[in-house]
Amino acid sequence: MAILDILVYPDPALREPAREVTEFGGKLKKLVSDMCETMYVSKGVGLAAPQVGVPLKLFVADWEGGKYVVINPEITETEGEERADEGCLSFPGIYEEVARPGRIRIRYLDEDGERHDEMVEGFLARVYSHETDHLNGKLFIDNLSPLKRSFIRKKMSKKARSD
Repeated sequence: MAILDILVYPDPALREPAREVTEFGGKLKKLVSDMCETMYVSKGVGLAAPQVGVPLKLFVADWEGGKYVVINPEITETEGEERADEGCLSFPGIYEEVARPGRIRIRYLDEDGERHDEMVEGFLARVYSHETDHLNGKLFIDNLSPLKRSFIRKKMSKKARSD
């Protein structure tokens, strides 16, 4: 396994929509394994492939002992709204309250290419929504007020210049 570099905002690759995964096999399983290891080392609960510079519709998550591999996801239904603090490995140290659906229906493939259609709720729905946004080039700051978004952009840009 390898620890991958996580792209940090304002890296422009984070804004690029990912492309569908079409090939399943050893190379994909290695990427999934490396992404999981990277997520664990970084103390995250989710990690999307674009965050490690791989423009594929794939994310991994781990919540309450369950490991999830979600490929080519499509959120087909949302219900309710829950507000909670949210962070992102591409925005180290930044946490803001974000509104997300309380329940979602998601269709996706697993790492073996098998189809799934599930209702997910609570924190896991938040994680799935957050990571699916990454695959579409959308970041969690896009769900904030313009003032908060501007403040975070300036803070992250200043940090990037000083690194």
